[in-house]
Amino acid sequence: AGLNPSFDRPTMAEFSQKRGKRRGDEGLGSVVDFLLANARLVLGVGGAAVLGIATLAVKRFIDRATSPQDEDDTKGDSWKELSLLKATPNLQPRPPPAALSQPVLPPAPLPSAPEGPADTDPQVPPQLSSPAPLCLTFQEKLLAFERDHVTIPAAQVALAKQLAGDIALELQAYLRSKFSELPFGALVPQGPLYDGLQAGAADHVRLLVPLVLEPGLWSLVPGVDTVARDPRCWAVRRTQLEFRPRGSSPWDRFLVGGYLSSRVLLELLRKALAASVNWPAIGSLLGCLIRPSLASEELLLEVQHERLELTAAVLVAVPGADADDRLLLAWPLEGLAGNLWLQDLYPVEAARLRALDDHDSGTRRRLLLLLCGICRGHLALGRLGLSHLTQVVLHLGEEDVDWAEEALGERFLQALELLIGSLERASLPCHFNPCVNLFDSLCEEEIDDIGYALYSGLQAPERLLQ
Repeated sequence: AGLNPSFDRPTMAEFSQKRGKRRGDEGLGSVVDFLLANARLVLGVGGAAVLGIATLAVKRFIDRATSPQDEDDTKGDSWKELSLLKATPNLQPRPPPAALSQPVLPPAPLPSAPEGPADTDPQVPPQLSSPAPLCLTFQEKLLAFERDHVTIPAAQVALAKQLAGDIALELQAYLRSKFSELPFGALVPQGPLYDGLQAGAADHVRLLVPLVLEPGLWSLVPGVDTVARDPRCWAVRRTQLEFRPRGSSPWDRFLVGGYLSSRVLLELLRKALAASVNWPAIGSLLGCLIRPSLASEELLLEVQHERLELTAAVLVAVPGADADDRLLLAWPLEGLAGNLWLQDLYPVEAARLRALDDHDSGTRRRLLLLLCGICRGHLALGRLGLSHLTQVVLHLGEEDVDWAEEALGERFLQALELLIGSLERASLPCHFNPCVNLFDSLCEEEIDDIGYALYSGLQAPERLLQ
């Protein structure tokens, strides 16, 4: 009466079956013990371990063929087998004791065959067994991954650059025809593909649409000094209104509260790219299919060629607006920063990596490409963009360590450790603007997923290369 009613007692048949199985296990176990005890004398510890695993495998095969097994028992056996296999030392077979003291003699030469008729059967040389495959080091596996999954064929790079250049010329002609009153500069294709920092495929380029602002009429205000308090951004303020009143500049039509609005300019170009440009005709002329991406808040063009697929990001920019030659982009920002301009640090970062590598013939850019290649097709690590990985390499790149190719594997693991430490703190400061935390764009769940994937990869880095 005191028993738990939810407890299901085994039936008599099940109980008898398990008891019979247990007795069979005891009988077979004694045979296993006898074999293993004698095997240690003949084969040594390593041979006895292998024989034990083989004997247990036969035992389990017989058990599973003669009697059903509970699901929980099956799970328990499976992980115990894995533990046994992992714990078994991978020992080399021992030579017989007598062979240790005998010198290894070269094989005796075969006696020369007597000269005879030509129809005598030729001697068949003994077949040599194929050598065992070599165990590659992590450094060698990393270089193989770089060769197979990171390096882009030169023909693909050339085709992507040609398509980007042709699209830039067509788009520039359209802008000058459609908005003749607005002084746009020459469209410039650029980005990681042009700096040798694109990994895996030539599938992304940037088309810079520069605004030509009148000198003396515009000034930059740091984002932290605006109501948005955003250190990533800058405001472009209209000045000299007492001498050059509003309306004297063609860009005055895009002012919001006395500042040049990136949001208004983005909306103007978004409508033009989606509705006014004859992309089918341009694509037919260039031998590809071009469509504007309507799902993204960025200005993206999707290009499909028979030999590649390319995404071209159209970036409205204010280049060289001050003495520091800052590059500001019209970016879809939210909240109070919606009318501000995002500072693009990519050109400065790429130039710094190039300078560091040129100074000591280092491999910092190759490390960045490897990290991009690893994250490219990974579900969790794919949330890490080029900007995140560039900051990691820049932080490491400033350290006085060996950056030769022979140390590339060591630097790779060091980069993983730095990333894990940054994720634990949820902080990755920008190298050129420490007030900016690049992990602010990631939620807590994404940080946990990335951290778990990196920690697992650090325990077994070869898995990241698969």
